[in-house]
Amino acid sequence: MATKIKRPSQKQSSRKQRIGAFGEEVAAQYLLARGDEIMDRNWRIREGEIDLVTLGTDGLFHFVEVKTRSSLAFGHPLEAINREKAHRMQRLALGWLATHGCLGCEYSIDAAAILLAADGSHTLEYRGGIL
Repeated sequence: MATKIKRPSQKQSSRKQRIGAFGEEVAAQYLLARGDEIMDRNWRIREGEIDLVTLGTDGLFHFVEVKTRSSLAFGHPLEAINREKAHRMQRLALGWLATHGCLGCEYSIDAAAILLAADGSHTLEYRGGIL
């Protein structure tokens, strides 16, 4: 027996998009504050999307997956980045580097977790070199 999958309503989808966009902006501001230069946002090819690409003061390109949650009901945001997702990020990073004539450049696959509190505040946890 097939299970029917309920599609999110437009309102739910819009809320998720707003939360995701907020998290990406928080992560971008963090990276700018530490001196990184943002090279790309939401770079997309058929295989997927890279949320943020920066050139760090360390000379590395940083490919950042941003995960934003409004609660821990479904676990910590970083738990959503499994080995398969990290490897897809690596393939996407190589695609970005090839597209931009940077093959052979050093890079890092990073993750930013933003957790929103009910009072509107948020926390950010950043992990470099997750792969």
